[in-house]
Order: sequence, then C-alpha cells, then structure tokens
Amino acid sequence: MRVHFKALESYSTGSTTSQAVVANRVELIQMLFDGLIDSLSSARGHIERQSIEEKSKCLTRASRILVGLQGALDFEQGGDLAANLHELYGYGIRRLLQVNVHNDLDALQEVHSLMSEVREAWRAVPSLVPASALSAAH
Repeated sequence: MRVHFKALESYSTGSTTSQAVVANRVELIQMLFDGLIDSLSSARGHIERQSIEEKSKCLTRASRILVGLQGALDFEQGGDLAANLHELYGYGIRRLLQVNVHNDLDALQEVHSLMSEVREAWRAVPSLVPASALSAAH
C-alpha cells in the first residue's frame, strides 16, 4: 500500500511557526505508531503465553491509540487520505476486537503489517517538511 502525501504536503506550506507545529505533530504521530506496534507485538507474546489479562491490556491500548489517531485526522486538509486512514484505523479496531475474543494471531499479524506500513509512511513525512521547521520544533 502506498500512501500519497499530497494532503500532508499542504501542511508544510506557510510560516515557520506552522511548520514547527506540523513537525511536532508528526513526531507525536510517529510516537503513537511506535506505541501501537509495540502493543501489538506484546499482545502476540501474551497470546502465545496464554496470558489473557495482559493480552487484553495490550489490545486495549492498541485500540485506544487507533481511536486517537482517527480523532486526530483533519478531513478538511487531509481529503481522501484522511478518509482512507479513518477507514483503515476503523478496520484495525474491528480486527483487534476479533483478536481479543478469539486469540486470532492471523488477524493480529494483519493489523501489525498494515499499521507498520502506515508507520513507515509517517517516517517519510519529515523529508516533506523543510529542515528549518524541524530544527525550530526542537
């Protein structure tokens, strides 16, 4: 899956202040994806060890992150990309419910793979934001 960044590029136009805000948002989203992937990996280990309570905690955390990512989408500026991500995150949440109920490792792997692809796309975003904005954000 290739994610197109036209909507994200629109964020990088404007003043240095707004670019710094974008850089901070991108870092936050990257951290959320890191937490999401970590939770999914931990859930796999808990399923394999039959640690049901810990599995549920990890899957709940992952679902909450996806809900947060959905809520952070800007449909005005994000257009089709935001709508597609909203659908993808919703799909991930539904699949995680299946994982939690059935200990479905295939569904867990599917969500892990999908979200890893999106995380990699977000890692490319800093190259779309001018370096001056990234240094101003720190």
